[in-house]
Amino acid sequence: MLPSKIVIQNHFNLGRRKFKKYFHKEKDLLLEFFKELTEYFLKKINFSMSKFNSGKGFIVVSLYRQRGKYAKPLVHFGMTSLAGLGMFIAPIVSQEFPGRNVDPWTIPSSTSVLTSSTQSTQISTNFSENVRGGVIDYEVQTGDTVSSIAEKFGVTTDTIRWQNDLQSKDSIKVDQVLEIPPITGVMHTVKKGDTVYSIAKTYDVDPQVIVNYPFNTFANDETFVLAIGQEIMVPDGVKPSQVLWSPTTRTKQTTPDAGTVVASGAFVWPAGGTITQRFVWYHPGLDIANRAAPDILAADSGKVIVAGWPDAFGYGNRVILDHGNGYRTLYAHMAKIYVVPGQSVNRGNTIGKMGSTGRSTGTHLHFEVIQNGVHINPLNVLQ
Repeated sequence: MLPSKIVIQNHFNLGRRKFKKYFHKEKDLLLEFFKELTEYFLKKINFSMSKFNSGKGFIVVSLYRQRGKYAKPLVHFGMTSLAGLGMFIAPIVSQEFPGRNVDPWTIPSSTSVLTSSTQSTQISTNFSENVRGGVIDYEVQTGDTVSSIAEKFGVTTDTIRWQNDLQSKDSIKVDQVLEIPPITGVMHTVKKGDTVYSIAKTYDVDPQVIVNYPFNTFANDETFVLAIGQEIMVPDGVKPSQVLWSPTTRTKQTTPDAGTVVASGAFVWPAGGTITQRFVWYHPGLDIANRAAPDILAADSGKVIVAGWPDAFGYGNRVILDHGNGYRTLYAHMAKIYVVPGQSVNRGNTIGKMGSTGRSTGTHLHFEVIQNGVHINPLNVLQ
């Protein structure tokens, strides 16, 4: 090989060795760079996740401590956002269906009677179309009296008197605007320290009466917490230390002993105690309270079709009996249940123990009688 070629070859080999050395060095640096970059991003992700978990934990603990106080507003906010999004994209979606566009504001509102269903679609309570939950204004007309106005709206004269601070039955005049509560009782503005129990005691009613009224709302539906400044209706409430204008039928009735047969011979009293609330449009049954929590008896022979707490409904533990003659009876808020679905029971058999499960403020039995799918006043068959 010629010297020049040898020199060239040596330079070539030297260059190749330097290139390999440089390449390997750069390769190591590049790998080290990506390794450091990966570790950096992992640290960032771990830091972000820890922050997220801390925030999530704080929210969960806050919701738990408040026992759902903020859960409902969050759910409402989410549903409102979804509704707003739906209204925003509705016109766009509707364009995809030519000839089928419908203006939702032109759809007439329903005029059907409001119904409230219980366990079966065959059981319902029909409410009046005139049902209202709030106070309305009424302008006194010529010839009106407190009594005639009370009769027109189905409330007592004392209810109108207390709502409007009337001093006498003759203190109204034509064109005067009166506030008319929705039902007989007292409208109460919640003050600091007020509870369902203290308000009930003030107006001489059972706390369950306040809870049962469907237009009363609570800051916490589990503990019936009230918000300062809100107005609640106290059904059948009476202001203390005042002589009533209206004849009163508020004397508390004590039931006969459990198992006492009624005059018709069809039903027996399911429990003994004090009747704390009667049958009204928003309360389709009879409440019998007894702190001793006695056993509950079947009002008539029948077959058990529901036994337990199958849903989140306010009845709590309940039993429903089908008596096979168009009648069904419901027993709610039980502490214990002694029967199972499908079981047959005789009139007077023990089916459970009185309790306070579900939407309840104290130990009592909520008893309903359903005839051919319609709630009827239990006192019609028990008196």
